[in-house]
Amino acid sequence: MQEEKEFIAQLLHPKTQDTAFRQLVEQYSRPLYSHIRTIVLDHDDADDVLQNTFIKVFRNLEGFKGESKLFSWIYRIATNEALTFISLKARKNHITNEEVNERALNSLQADDYFEGDALQLKLLQAVASLPQKQQLVFKMKYFEDLKYEDISEILGTSVGALKASYHHAVKKIEDYINNR
Repeated sequence: MQEEKEFIAQLLHPKTQDTAFRQLVEQYSRPLYSHIRTIVLDHDDADDVLQNTFIKVFRNLEGFKGESKLFSWIYRIATNEALTFISLKARKNHITNEEVNERALNSLQADDYFEGDALQLKLLQAVASLPQKQQLVFKMKYFEDLKYEDISEILGTSVGALKASYHHAVKKIEDYINNR
C-alpha cells in the first residue's frame, strides 16, 4: 500500500507527473481496453472510451482521495465512461441501450479484432440478454477474473449482492444457451 501512496504522490507532483502518468497508462492500457471492450464490444469504440478514460483520470487525479485502491478508482471511471458512451450513442441514434449492444453484437463477426468462434458469440449474446448490472458483474468476474472485493469497490455494491447477481446471471446464461 505504501508503494501505491508513493506512486500517487508522483502522479500529483508537477516534476514527476508526466513520467508517472505514462507509467500508469502503460500499466493499465491493456487491462482497461479489455474491460471496456467487454462493455462496448466494438474495437474502435473501446479505443475511444479508453482515451476518454485516461483523460478523465488525468483531469481528476487531484480529486482522488485514496479511499479506494487506484485500480478500483480507474476501473470505476472506465466503467462509467463505457456506460455513458453507450447511452450517448443510443440517444444520438434514437434507439435504446439494448439496441446499441445488439447492433454491436451483430457486427462482431465482421470485426477483425474479434477472435471468438460461434460458441463465444453465443455466450456474448446470452450475456447481452441480461440486465445491465448482471452483465457488468458477469463480465468482470467471468471474462476478467476480478475478485468480488474489487468489483464491489468498482461498482459500489456489496459482495453479497454481487455474488447473488453473478449466480442469477450464470443461471440465465445457461438457460439461454440450452434453449437456443
